[in-house]
Amino acid sequence: MARHHWRFRIGIAVCLAGIASLAASFVETAGAFGDWSAPTNLGEAVNSAFEDFLPELSKNGRSLYFASNRPGPYGGEDLWVSRRASPTHPWGPAENLGAVINGAFNERSPALSRDGHLLFFASNRLGGLGGFDIWVSWRAHTHDDFGWQSPVHLGSAVNSPGGDFGPSYFENDDLGIPTLFFASSRPGVGGVDIYRSELTAAGSFGPAALVAELSTPQNDFRPTIRFDGLEVIFDSNRPAPSDIAGVGLRDLWIAMRRSPSDSWSVPQHLGNTVNGPFNDSLAALSGDGFTLVFTSDRPEGFGGNDLYETSRPRK
Repeated sequence: MARHHWRFRIGIAVCLAGIASLAASFVETAGAFGDWSAPTNLGEAVNSAFEDFLPELSKNGRSLYFASNRPGPYGGEDLWVSRRASPTHPWGPAENLGAVINGAFNERSPALSRDGHLLFFASNRLGGLGGFDIWVSWRAHTHDDFGWQSPVHLGSAVNSPGGDFGPSYFENDDLGIPTLFFASSRPGVGGVDIYRSELTAAGSFGPAALVAELSTPQNDFRPTIRFDGLEVIFDSNRPAPSDIAGVGLRDLWIAMRRSPSDSWSVPQHLGNTVNGPFNDSLAALSGDGFTLVFTSDRPEGFGGNDLYETSRPRK
């Protein structure tokens, strides 16, 4: 893993200088975990009367990044972080990530690398190619949530004149090539589709490719990849199965694969324990795969969109 980041940091330096049997598989991989629990609201330390959405958990479970349009010093949507002493402690008050990351435009879709050195996010700031583009920042100290360096645009291999957002970075030296998954409104099979871009030996990302088995003529958003690369959860407004009652406009879906080099299984609806009659979307898996934090506009929250949590046991 370290050698990939070494190459990627070279890519960042270059950018700064001049501008780096599917059904069986599903059953086999999903069988390692039990059922998801009923979701719970993360509470008023995290959520507000405004829009709170697009979460990301650090690997150690002690930092929760998310986007919010709550009042702050920079305007629009900013990235915020809530911290806690351990995964069993309550979340502390959310803090703005500051002027290095946030600006006068909108910042959203935070995604951490597994080792905690990289923060990917989407922004419509100046210097991009379209509406929202994906940027990346690096930090030396992985426990310093305010130590991020100036972000770098990921370039035209990843970004497009359309909107590019919802990144999820998968890396595992034993299982596959480091890969950035994301959603994009560029011309594809639907309004928003899911794409992937692999990190090259030169330290930059290669041309983005459509992930056809996850994309539909509807809108498919924000993939979040499990640490082993064998499970993806995303949200979509595709029709839910007719035998699942009480679900809404955007729901969470899941797909599996046998190895990181295989195609994904046919996506399955996450069910109506997690999904409800409103919009349930924009999720993030924890580092161990046991917890899912997601966005919902269900009416028992504090604002338009709040962050909720569901968990599952290991079988």
